[in-house]
Order: sequence, then structure tokens, then C-alpha cells
Amino acid sequence: MPDWRPTDGRARSGGAKRAMAIYPVILCGGAGTRLWPASRPSRPKQFIDLVSDLSLFQETVRRIAPLAEAGRIVVVAGHEHRQYVENQLAALGVDGDLILEPAGRDSAPAMAAAALWVERIDPDATAVFVASDHYIPDAGAFRQAAVDAVAAAAPGRIVTLGMTPASPSSAYGYIQPRGTGLAPVGRFVEKPGRADAERYLEEGYLWNSGNFVAPVRTLLAEMKTFVPDVVAAVGAALPDPGQGRVHILGPAFAAATKISIDYAVMERSDKVWVLPAFFEWSDLGAWDAVAATGSGARGDWIGHASEGCLVRAAPGMVVATAGVSNLAIIVEPDAVLVCDLDHAQDVKALVEELGRREPRGGGGIAGDDVTLNQLSRQFTRWLKLSALPLWATLGVGADGGFVETLDDDGATTGDFRRARVQARQAFVFSLASEWGWGGDYAPIVQRGLARFEATNLRSDGLYRTRVDGSGAVLDETASLYDQAFVLLATAAAAAAGIDPDRCRRTAARLLASLDVLALPQGGWRELAGPPFQANAHMHLLEAALAWEALEPDGAWTAIADVIVGMAKAHFIDEAGFLREFFGPDWRPDGGEAGRLVEPGHQFEWAWLLTRWGRLRGDRWAVETAKRLFASGERGLDPARGVAIDELDDHLRPRSSRARLWPQTEWLKAALILAEETDGDEQGRLLGSAASALRGLTLYLRPEGLWRDKLGVDGVLDIEPAPASSLYHIVAAYRQLRETGSVLPGSGIETPAPSPA
Repeated sequence: MPDWRPTDGRARSGGAKRAMAIYPVILCGGAGTRLWPASRPSRPKQFIDLVSDLSLFQETVRRIAPLAEAGRIVVVAGHEHRQYVENQLAALGVDGDLILEPAGRDSAPAMAAAALWVERIDPDATAVFVASDHYIPDAGAFRQAAVDAVAAAAPGRIVTLGMTPASPSSAYGYIQPRGTGLAPVGRFVEKPGRADAERYLEEGYLWNSGNFVAPVRTLLAEMKTFVPDVVAAVGAALPDPGQGRVHILGPAFAAATKISIDYAVMERSDKVWVLPAFFEWSDLGAWDAVAATGSGARGDWIGHASEGCLVRAAPGMVVATAGVSNLAIIVEPDAVLVCDLDHAQDVKALVEELGRREPRGGGGIAGDDVTLNQLSRQFTRWLKLSALPLWATLGVGADGGFVETLDDDGATTGDFRRARVQARQAFVFSLASEWGWGGDYAPIVQRGLARFEATNLRSDGLYRTRVDGSGAVLDETASLYDQAFVLLATAAAAAAGIDPDRCRRTAARLLASLDVLALPQGGWRELAGPPFQANAHMHLLEAALAWEALEPDGAWTAIADVIVGMAKAHFIDEAGFLREFFGPDWRPDGGEAGRLVEPGHQFEWAWLLTRWGRLRGDRWAVETAKRLFASGERGLDPARGVAIDELDDHLRPRSSRARLWPQTEWLKAALILAEETDGDEQGRLLGSAASALRGLTLYLRPEGLWRDKLGVDGVLDIEPAPASSLYHIVAAYRQLRETGSVLPGSGIETPAPSPA
């Protein structure tokens, strides 16, 4: 036994040099299905505050951090949970190496990845593998047991902590020791029935806690003996050591056999020993276990004559009960569970049943198990049968102009019309007409563009920003952003066969008029807002590509190439993300505006650069698009399943509010990049697209309206639906159709065009 022990929360030396350093490894796998609806694949239980103000993951970090005095904390998690891990570690002020899996392959490959990584750093190290989602209130007792297990493992053993059973539970696996105290393992047993559990308790079996301690050399040697393919695949996926603490496993990881460490090694090796542990422990596998802690209640609950209940109410919701007992009542913004605590294990079957059902209407699509195909079919119905018919009627004024907003009763609010909304709505209904979704959409586009021309066209050929409902001028400014959308709208109308000659004349005149906004140092000046910005150029690129498809020999190709050149030279930082605002020399603005990074625009530029790169055969564009997409992913909040509004130039959250439009750009980028890949990476991107579409549907309402803003508390702002969002929604749907056609195996059901 070494002469050191945890003291006052710290593992410290008693004067002798340690034989080996401890590397605590936190395994973040598992979905916590039985803890639905609080736990979802996108937000598994380890990242939820189930029993304290901290998440289970944070409680685990705080518990094991003192063991890493001479080593380092290592976290193994799925790529989709990166933001959770980084944010929650930062909140504790704790550093750790983060190993990200491109796909879940169970515990054996995860442990192999950590062991191989630690071996590179310190071949003599001992790893303490712990689950991220266990309840252990006595942190000191746990550390004492871990230190004892480290000493027991030193001769070349793999030591598992066996928990002394408190009852004959059927919720846990069991370990048979071949003696008292530290002893070799006789066998591991899966979760038994009640009768077997009672017998195991009498025979001195221990609960399998899933905590393992071993010198990394010992563990890897046993894995190479029993599952050499796992070690080979994981080793090939391990990135080269580099700067930083985030290490992304390569695609080879997906070739590793999906197998638990119990099956891979523990049940086969003669080096496995068990050390009995006596602290309070639970894997919190179901709501009855959470209730047993006495600390799982959350939110606003009013109970009358209600006993033994566990109630968790989402922010802004109230739960009231009368005359009930022994219930779990779990209320999330989109789902409610009520179950007898004696049937808590049955929740998994409920989740499986939900996954087999069709998703419900807009404003509530969304179980995490709903497929991309189901989501896309539901999205099609919502758009075709609810949203477009509603906005084609209540969203169009008597004069043919488009309204700005609709409230929950379908009434318009605000007596003004912006140029961008007029152009965007013409774009939307042009696509609906092109798809053959109704004969009335082409006349709507014709009347809308005619009214816009009458009220917004200036004498210089540019379009003014804002008029009122009667057409009186409210803002004479000609915004570059607005001109770009007029060009996009006319291209969409021409492509749909709606007054194509008139659209071509309008676009040619407007293109010539844009010369007054051209800058000698490159690019175009924005007259409304900051003059040197990437956003207006982005939409001008979108419009140029739309017109290039119609007029491949026109000036549009050169315009698109100039804008991409600006992005390459100025907009896109060498670190792989896109900035928003610049000075006259096109260097990043020196103030806070220059540090702004918008996840939605990372995705939108990724989508556009991929399209441009295909046309030019330019691989730089596609590879840059992938980097931008990765930067945008840094702005994904797995707790709410959405892309947030703002990051800073270190890609840290700056505003965690989440508007509707970034979800559509996330969806478009994931889909188009999936077309550029294959194998596991394509699967990952299609999974990301499903998550984006699921996030988008949080905002959608069944009648064809939507909310625009989602707060950090997961509550949507109640305000009128802005018409401007329909452009983003329809553009995302168009990409969904295109990807479904290009990738017939993607699981996206693409509707055939209907006859007009």
C-alpha cells in the first residue's frame, strides 16, 4: 500500500514518490432512456441537474478531480455532446483532455481510446474509469475506495469496485467474488429476476458499479488478447498529439466492434479482481432511483394530499396534484410523463413506442428517435397544407403587397413594409409555384412584385428600404442587403416561369445600378448599418448563383467569384470561422463587433461555398465549408437542441438566445455537406440534419405560424410571427428536397412535383 491518501479532498504524497500517477477517465456514454422525457439522446442524463444544482457529469468531475493531482482528467464523449462537456467543465474551472467519438461504439472502444491516449502521455499511469452519471454523495469515501483499488491494481490487475447490495434489486448487474475483501472475480451476471437477485444477495454477490481501475498497460494487453480488432481500430483513429485539450477520433473508430467492456474483457480475463465498496451508490437508472435520493424534485409544484411523489416541472410551468401518491410526474416543454414509481423501469418501453409513431404536427414534432424521413414528411405537410396557404391569404394585403407579421389570431401588426420582406415572400411563392403546389401562387408573385416596384423603386434604379401600408416612404435608404434579395426574388420568379422577361430586365437594371455601391478596395458598401460587412455580400452571392443558373454566360459568374475571393481573403479567419464586421481596409473591426461570430452564418456560408465549389470544381471551397460547419457546431446547445445566436472569436457563447433562422441554415449546411461525403461521415451529417430539423420544429406552430426566439430557459417568446422567417424555412425545405433526390439512401422522402 502506498503512503498517500486523499486528505481534505486532495490526494497528496506523504513524502515518498508515487509509483504511478492516476488518470481519472470519465465515460460519457449512455442515453438514460428510462429517464425520459428529461433525458434524451441529444441531452442525456449525465448533463442534467438530477440531484443537485450541478449536473451528474459535474458532480463526477468534482468527485474525481482530487485524484488527478499527478495525472490529468480524461473525458470520453460523443462529438454531439462536446459543447456540454466544455461548458460544464468551464463552469467548474476544471481542465481535462476531451476525446470525442464520431459514433458510439459502447464502453470497450471508449476505454481503449482513453487508455491509448494516456499511454502516450504516461506509460506507467493507472486509469480510474468512472461513469459520468452515477450518484455517489460521499465523495471522500469514493476517493478512498479508488485509491485502495489503485494499490490493488498495481501488480497488474484490473480491479472493479463491487457495491455492497442494499436490497435484492433487479436493476443492477452482479459480480460473484471468489472470497472476501479484495478477491478474484468468479463471474459477472446480467440484471437478474427477483428470485435470482435474492439468492445472489444471500450468496455474497456484489452489485456491478461499472467503475474499473487498471494500469493502462495491463488493460491494453488484455484488450489486445481478447479484442485485438478494437485496439487496432481505435489506435488507427487516435489523432496525433497536438496543441489543445480536444482530441477528435478519426473515421476508423467506427470500424471498432460495438461491445461493452464486460463482454470484451471482464468476463474473459483472469486478471480481473473485485474490491468491495461501502459508500452510498446508485446508477440513477430510472425515476424511482432519482426519487430515492430525496433530491430530484424541480420546479413549481402544488400538492394536496399527495405523498411519495417525484415532481419535476419545466421553467414557467406549474404542476398541481391532489390525492395521489407514489408517482413520477416529469414535465418538459414538449412532453409529460406520469408513471407509478413502481413501474419506473417501464418508461423505456414507452420511449420505444414513441419512436415507432409518426411525429405529431408542427410545433411539436420531435422525439429524439424520430427519423429524418418522418421529420421531412411532416415538415412537407406543415409547409404545404398549413404555412403557405395561411401566408398566401392572411399574409397578402388587398393591394398585393406582403405583410410583415401575423399574430396568433392571424391579424397583421405594424403599418410598414420592408423591401427584404417583399422580395423574400416573392421568392417563397415562386418556389411553391415551381413545385406545382397550387395555381394561385404565380399571380401572388406577379401582384407582389408589381406593387413593390410601384412603391419602392428609386429614380437611381435601386430600391428603398421601407414604406408604409399606403406606399408612403418611411426610409429612402438603398440597402445592399435588400438589393440582393430583389435579385434573388426575380431569379426565383424567372425560374418558375413567372414573367421571366420582366424579371431579367429588372435584374439587369439593378445590377448596373449597384455600381454606385462598389468599393475601390473590393466588395460593395452597405448603406444601412455597418458599411463593411460579410452578411450583405453573402446574400449577393446567393442571388448571383441563382442568376448564374439561368444566365451562365452573364456577369453573374464574375460577381460570385469576386465575393468568394473576398471571403477567402478577408471574411474567413485563418482559424476557420467567419467574421461579420470589418474596417475600410477589410480587416476585422477593432471593437466588439469585430469579435462577433454567428453560428447561423457559419452554416449559411458553408452551404453557399459548397454550391460555388461544385460549379468551379474548387476543393478549397468544400474543405473550407467543412471548417465553417465545424465552427458553427461550436454554437450548438444540446440542452435545447438548437443553434444559438452568437459566439465570440474564441468560439465561446456570447448570446445563448436562439432564433429560428440559424436552425434552417444548420439544416441546409448539414444536408449539402452530406452530399459531399460518404460512409460514417455522411451518416453523422444526416444525423446532424435530423437534429437541425428537430430543432427547427420547436419554433413551428400547427396552424402555419411560428415563434422566432427561444430563451436560455427553453421558453419561446410570445410575439407575432415575422414573415421574414418564411424565406429561411422554404430555402431549408428546398435543400431537403434536393438532398433527398441526390441521396436516395438518405432516408429523406422527396415529394414528386404536383401538376399545377
